[in-house]
Amino acid sequence: MATPMARSGIRAVLSLRRGGSNPLLNKSNKKSFSASAHHDDAYETAKWEKITYAGAVSCTILAAYNLSKGHPHHHDPPAYPYLHIRNKEFPWGPDGLFEVKHSEH
Repeated sequence: MATPMARSGIRAVLSLRRGGSNPLLNKSNKKSFSASAHHDDAYETAKWEKITYAGAVSCTILAAYNLSKGHPHHHDPPAYPYLHIRNKEFPWGPDGLFEVKHSEH
């Protein structure tokens, strides 16, 4: 690993001695990613904005359709005599635990 780095360093020094420019420092050889990244970012942003709006509209339409349809009404179960049997009063009385009935004079 050190050998290829040393070779590129030697080539750069020899190139400078011959009067050439250093390819490592030459800015024209470097790629500029900023311009393409901004274009891609704008494209991706616009794409996801359209997807978001399409998803919101489709979900709204689907919800409106589902809510407009009726839903089945179930019949009340029969009042069997063994349900809710209470043989004695509640310990707090028939009025309720936190309800205080004012006596009328």
